[in-house]
Amino acid sequence: MHGTALMHRTALVTGASSGLGAEFAAQLAAQGHEVILVARSGDRLAALAERLVAEYGVRAHVLVQDLAEPDAARRIAEQLTARGLSVDLLVNNAGFGTCGRFEEISGARDHDQLMVNVVALVDLTHELLPAMLERGRGAVVNVASNAAFQPSPYFAVYGAAKAFVLSFGLALRQEYRRRGIRVLTLCPGPVETAFFDTIGTREAAVMGSMTTPEPVVRAALRALDRDRGYVAPGFGNALAAHLTPRRPRTVVAAIAERITRKVLSTPAAAPTLQERTV
Repeated sequence: MHGTALMHRTALVTGASSGLGAEFAAQLAAQGHEVILVARSGDRLAALAERLVAEYGVRAHVLVQDLAEPDAARRIAEQLTARGLSVDLLVNNAGFGTCGRFEEISGARDHDQLMVNVVALVDLTHELLPAMLERGRGAVVNVASNAAFQPSPYFAVYGAAKAFVLSFGLALRQEYRRRGIRVLTLCPGPVETAFFDTIGTREAAVMGSMTTPEPVVRAALRALDRDRGYVAPGFGNALAAHLTPRRPRTVVAAIAERITRKVLSTPAAAPTLQERTV
């Protein structure tokens, strides 16, 4: 059994209704964790909870919440208290991205993106970390992206948000590693989720080889067991994460702009590509 299962008893996963979030919930349940599933879609969460209970015999709780709302983390904390639930492992997975020229994306949409990808992640960590510190054990997994390692033209806000998540996670790890808290930042490359549904596999391949959620989550939990600071699953992704920060940022940004512009110019690509898993 993984060390994750030995260290932690109850895991809360945001964005649990699909993609990486649903896979995190499944793999953690398979390890014997009680799981708390958070997302906007109550129907999908209920179906997932029913499946996890049937397959793994664990307790699964559904908590419907839109993380774009300013007081989302407080509401989640209140629900946990009301249900008598404590969290040993927090998986900040929920997020979405927009793609296109900056002036063509509404300010409201980018605001929601920052609320979900950054503010809710920080707020929920604020809400749940103190109890972990009191118990002297716990863990936080923050889902970033390989976009965290370089500027991301046409994904400008998304890339900047994920860079924040990586920096935030690495800083917290150093603050709390001697107090029984593990903090891991997951930086996956392109994963087969709703984010790329409107691109098509040929165009998505320009941005890097696609993978599925299962090996990404497996790599994340293995890295958490080993108390890694971050993990970029896949050889090519790990190599890019290692080499990209060592190249001039303006050169990296120029290359990224050229590749993404090529993707956006294809007939299959929509002006705005987005995933919402909250």
